[in-house]
Amino acid sequence: MNESFEQLQEVIVYQFLTTGLSKQLDASIQLNTGDFGILPGLIEPDVLQTIQALPGIKSIDETVSNINIRGGTNDQNLILWDGIKMYQSGHFFGLISAFNPYLTDKVTLIKNGTSAQFGDGVSGVLDIQTKNEIADDYFGGAGFNLINGDIYGQAPLANNMAFQFSARRSLTDFFNTPTYDEFFKKVFQNTQIKGTTGQADDIRREENFYFYDFTGKLLYDINEAHKARISFININNNLNYTEQNLTSLRETNSRLNQTNLSVGGSLESDWGNNFTTKLNAYYTRYELDSKNTSAFSAQILSQRNEVKETSLKLNTNYQLGNSLNWLNGYQLNEVGITNFSEVTQPSYDNNIKGVIRTHALFSELDYKSPDEKLYARGGARLNYVENLDTFSEYIIEPRLNINYTIANNFKTEFLGEFKNQTTHQVVDLEQNFLGIEKRRWQIADPDNDLVPLPITKSKQGSLGFNYDHHSLYVGVEGFYKEVKGISARTQEFQSEGQFNEEIGLYEIKGIEFLINKKNNDYSVWLSYTYNLNNYTFEEIVPRTFPNNLDVRHTITFAGNYIYNGFKIGVGLNYRTGKPYTKPDSVNPIDTTVFPSMINYQEPNRSRLPEYIRIDASAIYDFNLSPGLKATLGASVLNLTNRKNILNTYYRLKDTDEIESVESVSLGLTPNFSFRVSF
Repeated sequence: MNESFEQLQEVIVYQFLTTGLSKQLDASIQLNTGDFGILPGLIEPDVLQTIQALPGIKSIDETVSNINIRGGTNDQNLILWDGIKMYQSGHFFGLISAFNPYLTDKVTLIKNGTSAQFGDGVSGVLDIQTKNEIADDYFGGAGFNLINGDIYGQAPLANNMAFQFSARRSLTDFFNTPTYDEFFKKVFQNTQIKGTTGQADDIRREENFYFYDFTGKLLYDINEAHKARISFININNNLNYTEQNLTSLRETNSRLNQTNLSVGGSLESDWGNNFTTKLNAYYTRYELDSKNTSAFSAQILSQRNEVKETSLKLNTNYQLGNSLNWLNGYQLNEVGITNFSEVTQPSYDNNIKGVIRTHALFSELDYKSPDEKLYARGGARLNYVENLDTFSEYIIEPRLNINYTIANNFKTEFLGEFKNQTTHQVVDLEQNFLGIEKRRWQIADPDNDLVPLPITKSKQGSLGFNYDHHSLYVGVEGFYKEVKGISARTQEFQSEGQFNEEIGLYEIKGIEFLINKKNNDYSVWLSYTYNLNNYTFEEIVPRTFPNNLDVRHTITFAGNYIYNGFKIGVGLNYRTGKPYTKPDSVNPIDTTVFPSMINYQEPNRSRLPEYIRIDASAIYDFNLSPGLKATLGASVLNLTNRKNILNTYYRLKDTDEIESVESVSLGLTPNFSFRVSF
């Protein structure tokens, strides 16, 4: 055989913060979990926790299911798992990622300059891909921490076929740990779940909470040119709660189930002559179901939110020479959403169903100059959106991504995009779904006279400069984003406007800065984000005011150190407080209406105190035998046990007195893990 040489294109700009985390040529961030090092507070490569180490990404309420990318809400993020859209991303009602990281191959985060092949999600894209190659032999692993245990592996079935699996289950219904106690207090504060298992005074309470997930993937290489894959994921959160009055023997029973069941398949084909295709199809179903029986009446409240989505997508790639690639494709999405509520006394039921369908054609060119100084990607996505009962609309979305090397080690990037989305999470009632999961999915219906919910549309542009030389990386990026067609119902107002139907927009102007110094033994970084995030609602006075997610200044100072199998990470997180609305100091209560109402100051005029949290973690890798590796890990979140106020709102008692309700952060939260792999 004759020797042949192929020059691989270099796509990594810089590997920073920790091993396995790198910035790509198109400005996206990629996480390779197999190479993941350590970040402060993490002992496992939790995908949704890891990305919060990056500037411009945070979770104001400390949950992974409510990640805010450049000031957007979580439902404005497109989360894909093996090409399947996910409507549930968290366990323990948002504190833990629902995606097992140990079969995950790579995770790509996109904040702007999205490829035209991705539709939906006006805020950001998180593309999670599991391992996609057939291994020659078995591999796997297992482990546990103070919350859950898991197992994963891949087994070859033939030379061209293999099966991957993973399973994880909480340990919370078998025994309590300090980690569980802190998580429980954080999640169930200010909800209908009043206390922990046991007996206090004349009330006996018992909760049974657990979660689990499992995945499966069949890999089949038909031949060298055609590869078929089938993926499956099931995510579950379950809570049963009983509260009994020992004097009257009356009981309150509450049940809450949250599930996500998805299956998808893909066929990748190489047709020769520089032409490849990928066909992808999936079905996903998300359901949130609760039932509550009151101790003081025969009333039974049942609620259900169900999302069903099917999708078919075809990508074609044609390599036009060494420097130019042409991507074309078509995608069909159909989403059906049901919202059901029923009360027995007084008798009431409400069942709303809707279906929305989107056809999309997309095309883009990808260019890389022979001297590798210029990388450019430009394209567009044409969407035809139709609600079979009410409306239809054409939406065009141009996309642009340019990266140019100005001088040695110094690059600039310009990114821009238009995007839209047709599904949203609204907040109906403060105690909706027991007060734990208050958000429910709904489809856009802009022509609804009673409860309009528009298609949300965004436009974003950013300009950045990066310097990377050996062990030093410095990056700064300024951006502007405008998101139109938002409903006040999706923004979780807890003052006036909480139940209003106003339609408006928000716009964000921001700067993100990161400096990172690293070598083989250590990495130290400082990041800073400035956001100016304002709403505009024509029917609210004043018409422009701070966004509920308007956190002006965010700073992270952190580092890690590696020595002979030991990895240590420590970090400080600081941010200014989010805005909230206080009652009017002169006339706080309006008693001229029934029931009485709170009179508020101008919306979001006040600010919560600053948020400060120190996290630390340590990992030790060692070999149990030549073919068996082991890892010990320990971490502490909120090392100083600081009480950070995450949210404040007000409500009226039966005595017409105003009560202030605060949501506080996790306290000092330790965790420990042990893992083996082969």
